[in-house]
Amino acid sequence: MSTLDDTPPQDTVSGFYGWTDTLKGIYYVFLRNVTAHGATFYGIGEHTPIAGIREGIRIFKENGCDVIVSVGGGSPIDGSKAILYSIQLETGGATLKQIAIPTTLSAAEYSIGAGFTTDEGEKIAVSSQDLAPAGIILDGELTLPTPERLWLSTGIRSLDHAVENLYRPGVSFPVKQLMYAALKDLFHYLPASKKDPTNVEYRQRLQLASWMSLWPMKLQKYSALGISHSLGHKLGARFSIPHGITSCLTLAPTVVMKADVGSEDDKKEPSTGSLEGDDLGLDTTLSAYKGALGTQNQNYEVERVVKLLESIL
Repeated sequence: MSTLDDTPPQDTVSGFYGWTDTLKGIYYVFLRNVTAHGATFYGIGEHTPIAGIREGIRIFKENGCDVIVSVGGGSPIDGSKAILYSIQLETGGATLKQIAIPTTLSAAEYSIGAGFTTDEGEKIAVSSQDLAPAGIILDGELTLPTPERLWLSTGIRSLDHAVENLYRPGVSFPVKQLMYAALKDLFHYLPASKKDPTNVEYRQRLQLASWMSLWPMKLQKYSALGISHSLGHKLGARFSIPHGITSCLTLAPTVVMKADVGSEDDKKEPSTGSLEGDDLGLDTTLSAYKGALGTQNQNYEVERVVKLLESIL
């Protein structure tokens, strides 16, 4: 989000976590011109630390706000949900609304849950049907200032959504067809967007693919989509790894594991003739794909990550 005055912050925070051209345009050209601006806040950092949520609640109340316009990726969008959730618990009545303007492909705007990080560094979540944004604005042009690495890695996050929805219990046949369509467009348009990063049409198609990858379904309870997501939540919060990158680390190994433990219902299309062949083929494709995008090789604390995985599993 941004600052509380007209002066852009002078820090070096990168991407949508600081003051970007996208935010500047929304702030100056739109909200202030239509007298819809109460305050601006950019204190929601990566993995949505609870300290930022507390500060957001304070600023929201002090300025008499009644709606949040969130700009950015999963952290500001989930942070806005958590702020509204907390205010509703305190005041009662209807949950106030959020309008989300995503500039990444993380797809947080399509879920009813809000994940955030506690003071102890653990990732937890709250959920309510009323937390889904009341409006979502998809505009490929607004994503142009998003750093390439963030844009591409959150595209892998969308891939993670689509793949894990294919073997998630309770996903209906029509929704699974959307997952196949999302996979097709992500595999085509992410490399194309890397090659031609100013092509707004590619970016718009990727935004729509992100939408299809996490198509809104009315679920009784918010939970991780699957093993790759569960591991990513733990790794991301503990080691400050962006969720797009955690998907680069966890998705392909999860697919390999599904080759051993998955059911025939998990078989991907088109079929190679066996469940193992289908899943291992997808793993090979994913690994090659991440390498082409430049999101494969990450230098994190491997031994500590392994120990964490052992404690989780």
